[in-house]
Amino acid sequence: MAVNLVNVENVSKVYGTRALLDGVSLGVSEGDRIGVVGRNGDGKTTMIRMLARLEEPDTGRVTHSGGLRLGVLTQHDSLDPAATVRHEVIGDLADHEWAGSAKIRDVLTGLFGGLDMPGFPQGLDTVIGPLSGGERRRIALAKLLIEEQDLIVLDEPTNHLDVEGIAWLAAHLRERRSALVCVTHDRWFLDQVCTRMWDVQRGDVYEYEGGYSDYVFARAERERIAATEETKRQNLVRKELAWLRRGAPARTSKPRFRVEAANELIADVPPPRDSSELMKFASSRLGKTVFDLEDVTVQAGPKVLLKHVTWQLGPGDRIGLVGVNGAGKTSLLRAMAEAARSDGEQQPAGGQVRVGRTVKLAYLSQEVAELDPDWRVLEAVQRVRERVDLGKGREMTAGQLCETFGFGKEKQWTPVGDLSGGERRRLQLLRLLMDEPNVLFLDEPTNDLDIETLTQLEDVLDGWPGSMIVISHDRFFVERTTDRVFALLGDGALRMLPRGIDEYLERRRRMEEAAASSAPAVAAKPAAAVPEKSAADVRAAKKELQKIERQLDKVSEKETKLHARIAENATDFAKVAELDAELRELAGQRDELEMRWLELAEDA
Repeated sequence: MAVNLVNVENVSKVYGTRALLDGVSLGVSEGDRIGVVGRNGDGKTTMIRMLARLEEPDTGRVTHSGGLRLGVLTQHDSLDPAATVRHEVIGDLADHEWAGSAKIRDVLTGLFGGLDMPGFPQGLDTVIGPLSGGERRRIALAKLLIEEQDLIVLDEPTNHLDVEGIAWLAAHLRERRSALVCVTHDRWFLDQVCTRMWDVQRGDVYEYEGGYSDYVFARAERERIAATEETKRQNLVRKELAWLRRGAPARTSKPRFRVEAANELIADVPPPRDSSELMKFASSRLGKTVFDLEDVTVQAGPKVLLKHVTWQLGPGDRIGLVGVNGAGKTSLLRAMAEAARSDGEQQPAGGQVRVGRTVKLAYLSQEVAELDPDWRVLEAVQRVRERVDLGKGREMTAGQLCETFGFGKEKQWTPVGDLSGGERRRLQLLRLLMDEPNVLFLDEPTNDLDIETLTQLEDVLDGWPGSMIVISHDRFFVERTTDRVFALLGDGALRMLPRGIDEYLERRRRMEEAAASSAPAVAAKPAAAVPEKSAADVRAAKKELQKIERQLDKVSEKETKLHARIAENATDFAKVAELDAELRELAGQRDELEMRWLELAEDA
């Protein structure tokens, strides 16, 4: 029987006139892996701070088992600014002692990319004081993971980690014996790590078995039975449920509620996006040309980030862009945005960016634009436009779109200066969409957004007709909102990844293994000369690459339709078998196209 580690008994906490928690009772036992979700401001952080006894409840009590070894990662670290990374993370261990520890080597490599901590000016001997908030946070996380604990409490552990870092952390936590309580908005991470969920809502905490996908199923079922949530929220949950059931990559455990009820919930829910209809509408708004990059070189100061890139963003394309930090993702978007704003007069260091004449670009950067702090939320939106056309006959007023993004009627009269960082991020997104752009560049749009706001944003983007590029470390968001993934692997090239982020992580692993195993051999023996490709060969390869990418899009579209038909005919086994055969044939076509794409990528 699992030993109880923490008991929370009838706990309440009030701030001002608002009850964040009201009579909450919970427990954490050995082996528990609990994910905590809920809207920003509903009390997630307050709850886990009380769980860790960093904050006292107004009423009730929190008890820990005797000798509990507790590790806590808060949003503000307590590192000594005068100390070195070595002192804080490794302590007094001699080099041969910590280098001989598999756990320490794994943590340093997973969080910093190597034992020598590349990216830190003096490696382990770097002084902490001048480091950025993100670097300090990774140091605090490394210090916590190197130690042994019975219970780990993490508040937003994936902040400031890239896709590889998040994948490593998920694998590391799955292998640890420690119990875990984790607040995060990263839904992919929750599905990988957690076996139970706590949903903090309006003073109460609802418990669910399973990871994030199971939680979505169970919450939708609970709301169907209780019928207490407003129609808008039910529709959002049902839509996300349909997405998860019909193809989002998810690591779900067996549902602990009636599967029939879940199937009934999504029986009439269409796929999240009607891709062909959106593509048709996008083409009518944008024409044939959106962004054409020809032999483009992008620099940041003297450093060359991208070399000789030829690429096209077409009407209706929804692209996810991933890559190692510093590879040039943001720099590429900036170069394209500058060409658009200057009508093609401002070009990158080399090559040319051609911009379609009808392009109307909205660029959400990582920096939150400053607004007049005295403006009210609704006023800030109405200053852009009173009404917005979302396509396919859908129109919303500024007030309605405010509500969709979590700004209720009362909140719409709040001064901008009183908003939190996450709320300002939401407002910035809102203002961009109100301007009716037909091309969106979103650079880390999920920063500071809670899960409910993310699902609302995804719902708006599902029906948004235009071209879009998304840079995000939130894997779920990228897979949910985009159709294709391209990667910058740090070698100056831009590559399409037919299998998405899984392929990106595999490529990065192979690159690191190859670098580790071949470095001495390369130093001893010069590489064989690679025959030069003629310009005509390169052009032909690039042309065929674009043709294959269009074919892959069509195959993907057919697969989506087949999945939908299989779901519709779930009880007709003969029909399902027939559709499954078609699906396997398509998978074979896709494999052949992907192999040919990889061959051509070498030539191009």
